[in-house]
Amino acid sequence: MKKDIILKAENVSKQYRLGQVGTGTLAHDLNRWWHQVRGKENPYLKIGDVNDRSTKGTSDYVWALQNINFEVERGEVLGIIGKNGAGKSTLLKILSKVTAPTIGSIKSRGRIASLLEVGTGFHGEMTGRENIFLNGAILGMTKKEIASKIDEIIEFSGCERYIDTPVKRYSSGMTVRLAFAVAAFLEPEILVIDEVLAVGDAEFQKKAIGKMQDISRVGGRTVLFVSHNMAAVKSLCTRGIVLEHGKVVFEGEITDSINMYLNANKKVNLNTEVFVTDENRRFSTTREIEIISVKLSNPLYDNCFTSSNDIEISMQIKVNKWVSDFRIAGSIFNDDEIKVGTFFSNTKSLDRAEEILSLKVCLSDHNLSKGSYYFAFSVGKGDEEYGNLEFDIIYNVLNFDITHKTNISDPINKWPRDWGNITFKSKLKIIK
Repeated sequence: MKKDIILKAENVSKQYRLGQVGTGTLAHDLNRWWHQVRGKENPYLKIGDVNDRSTKGTSDYVWALQNINFEVERGEVLGIIGKNGAGKSTLLKILSKVTAPTIGSIKSRGRIASLLEVGTGFHGEMTGRENIFLNGAILGMTKKEIASKIDEIIEFSGCERYIDTPVKRYSSGMTVRLAFAVAAFLEPEILVIDEVLAVGDAEFQKKAIGKMQDISRVGGRTVLFVSHNMAAVKSLCTRGIVLEHGKVVFEGEITDSINMYLNANKKVNLNTEVFVTDENRRFSTTREIEIISVKLSNPLYDNCFTSSNDIEISMQIKVNKWVSDFRIAGSIFNDDEIKVGTFFSNTKSLDRAEEILSLKVCLSDHNLSKGSYYFAFSVGKGDEEYGNLEFDIIYNVLNFDITHKTNISDPINKWPRDWGNITFKSKLKIIK
């Protein structure tokens, strides 16, 4: 049976010059022109660093995307997943014709509607109703088409009470509700959606995902969906592609794609001890104190614990600048990248700077359910009640598993999978 291909990307690559608007210097433009009139390739396509946000690089040019090839069938929902900076939004902008590829081509059949940034095309001084007509016209709808659907759009957005109020008074969540409602009722052949639903509340996200499912399954339309919410991707998409450093590293069934993405994130962290020597897992912060290494001190075996085991983390920190005191805080995330809990240690005083300290953090009574988890840590001052100043933050480290619960009647078994932001008990000790 012949495939009904509605969208095709062929050898798509996108190059940017860092720190510049346009193509760069006049000399570069003249060089490009001189090569073009002689029938030769653009000389700047032969240079450029790979798309890795965590490294400094050696060239002013960077390949945001390189040699992207895929096909999408009519009625298919394709999930595009990857780390921040992997090239997902750039790819969607090329597919939506917001920008053009440096090399390669996009072939599509039918109208493409895109929802890439919240409220794009909205005018703050105009009312929600007026913005529906404005945004619909930008997306390619006729005035008659908008007028025939405006009641459905308003009802779906859930903003009926404020529809004649200027959009500048809307919250970001209300704005994205209205923006998504307009795009959803455009009835395009291809709907392109970036990570915008994260702004909406849980009720609207569920409603929006249901609408996208209706668009694809009932209307036979195609959806390209980018999100870091793996639960939403899994429930909505039928197939996925995984981007890393601007390249497609995997394409296949959505479950396999999600597993590939999650495992790729973890493969560097599977050891009991992690020395934080690169910047891939570190946020840019003040660095008065920085974390050198973290280690699981007491796993039963192979980074495994039971729900009743205390979890002890040994940590080394370097004091680069004297501060009066500090605290260690952290979060635990589950396999779906949902934060399930946080901890704040007791505050410790410092005598002097320029020394390496060994610490031990102990989490007790965590009652984690059976499954896989990982940590994020920070060292700083303050607490949740009075505010925080962070000196250093590292994330996606120390993967561990809870193998079973020792008390199967524990109430935590009745909690949902994303069971909220619990504060765990913890103690911090400086080892002399």
